[in-house]
Amino acid sequence: MNILTIDTGTTNTRVTVWRDGDVLAHAARQVGVRDTAITGSTAKLKEGVRETIAEALDAAKVYRDDVGLALASGMITSNVGLCEIPHVPAPAGIDNLARTMRESSIDDVWHKPIWFVPGVRNAVDHIGLHNCEAMDMMRGEETESFALVERLGLAEPTVIVLPGSHSKFVSIDAKQRIDGCVTTLAGELLHVISHDTILAGSLKEGFAKRIDPEMLLAGAASAKKIGLGRACFSVRILDQFAVYDANARANFLLGAVLGSDLLTLKNSSAIRMSPGTRFVVSGKPILREAIGRLVEGDDFFSGTVTVLGDDEQRDLAGYGAIAVARQRGLLG
Repeated sequence: MNILTIDTGTTNTRVTVWRDGDVLAHAARQVGVRDTAITGSTAKLKEGVRETIAEALDAAKVYRDDVGLALASGMITSNVGLCEIPHVPAPAGIDNLARTMRESSIDDVWHKPIWFVPGVRNAVDHIGLHNCEAMDMMRGEETESFALVERLGLAEPTVIVLPGSHSKFVSIDAKQRIDGCVTTLAGELLHVISHDTILAGSLKEGFAKRIDPEMLLAGAASAKKIGLGRACFSVRILDQFAVYDANARANFLLGAVLGSDLLTLKNSSAIRMSPGTRFVVSGKPILREAIGRLVEGDDFFSGTVTVLGDDEQRDLAGYGAIAVARQRGLLG
């Protein structure tokens, strides 16, 4: 069966064409739900998704009438997407997602009904200042997480790291269910600090190009001791009064921001990660390596630490969406 998977985020849409579990082609465009939020209309989002589908099918040399199933996940199921579905409360297994999938016809996007996969939220009610930190939610990362549960055969409590614009830490329980998540702005913070603050001149090329372990660990230690804001300004001090190059300074900043993320894991009430929990790290190569380095020697991360390779984390959203659809019985 030819299957189309649509993964729409805040700023990007990715479409993958599959045949019997193998990827035939990809296509991507810089269009996402942010466009709906800005314009107040779904017109641009619909056009972008439609054109991305057409590009992927053309690359795969597959006619649209030969596609047997279309699946969508991510922010496309939010209130600024194309088919709003409420989050499924945690703990949520793949069977819970399968039962709550929604079929919807959007004729100006695709000529057949599309099956949408819902997101997952933490089970916190009556939100106020007293418990807002315990609340978190995801749209898109749930399919990626279940893809990794299946690919890695995860059968023990695990925290999956999905770094990006918003870094997501997803807790998987021993029953292979998502039992919570916690989100940080790490990716956006790195971008803004590197490009839109006084530190831009100190970082030259912006993001770290290669890992400098000494500077990475020093940045994390600084943020832990004196706070993220002061650690960030130390980058300028290192530029003005020391001899470290731009990549070393970028590593110091990377360590400060990612080190703060690890403090979140240790202290957040959104997920209650226990010392020794298995830790699976995905993401871009330099982020994977940086997080792997930061948890080395930290007794809190004394469980198995798995830093994924490119092949292990390829096409996670589509793979996971297909796994949910299979659970629903949509693959025949």
